[in-house]
Amino acid sequence: MKIVTFNIRCDYGQDGDNNFCFRKPLILEKLEKEKADIICFQEVLPHVAAWLKEALSDYYVIGCGRSETLEDEQVAIAYRKDAVNLIQMETYWLSKTPYVPASRYPDQSICPRVCTEAVFEEFATKQVFRVVNTHLDHEGPGAREQGLRQILDKLEQAVLFAQVPVIITGDMNAEPDSKEMAVMAEDSSYTNVTEGIGITYHGYKRSEPPCSIDYIFTKGFVCERVEKWEDERGGVFLSDHYPVCAVLRPEA
Repeated sequence: MKIVTFNIRCDYGQDGDNNFCFRKPLILEKLEKEKADIICFQEVLPHVAAWLKEALSDYYVIGCGRSETLEDEQVAIAYRKDAVNLIQMETYWLSKTPYVPASRYPDQSICPRVCTEAVFEEFATKQVFRVVNTHLDHEGPGAREQGLRQILDKLEQAVLFAQVPVIITGDMNAEPDSKEMAVMAEDSSYTNVTEGIGITYHGYKRSEPPCSIDYIFTKGFVCERVEKWEDERGGVFLSDHYPVCAVLRPEA
């Protein structure tokens, strides 16, 4: 099974030659070539979500915006219609009141942070598994740590298919050696399959410092290979992040 985490970059027309309208052909070409089973997107604005649903005809795209009116950015999950079946899906906010839209932790930015969580069955293997896609806060390290603990606690409390393998993806806005990412190491059942992947945020190779902030964690899977998508054509990239792709199989 091929799974991707892909920060597609908020499209406000701010990126010149790398504006979304210029990146769309490269993105679509790459996705059609790779045929990933599941693609976990971050920074998906409403018009970008509409484009994904129209352009990715082989996929269903699920998720909703993080604002009180369910607009603004979403962390969408696209899944192949012929590869996996959706069993359950929910959205919740990273906060002390996760089912109150737009709720936040006190020490985070003004941006609400959301998770899209789904349970799938892979047709070929009949394997049931859970995916959690998120985008942690860009300002508050405490909010990032609380968000990760909230995600892990919620997974521990799962009722439906509680013991199935798990995949956690997203832009965590934290380097691997940060205090907040140490939360993931507290549970040895999770493996960071993106460990050592190197730079994932490049900012179109401009003045902003590059960093490694995009992750795929798994529980109950073996990772056969992992790679960054560093495609670039005439100075146009897929995004300001390198999407990361992992090929997984269930543990025996």
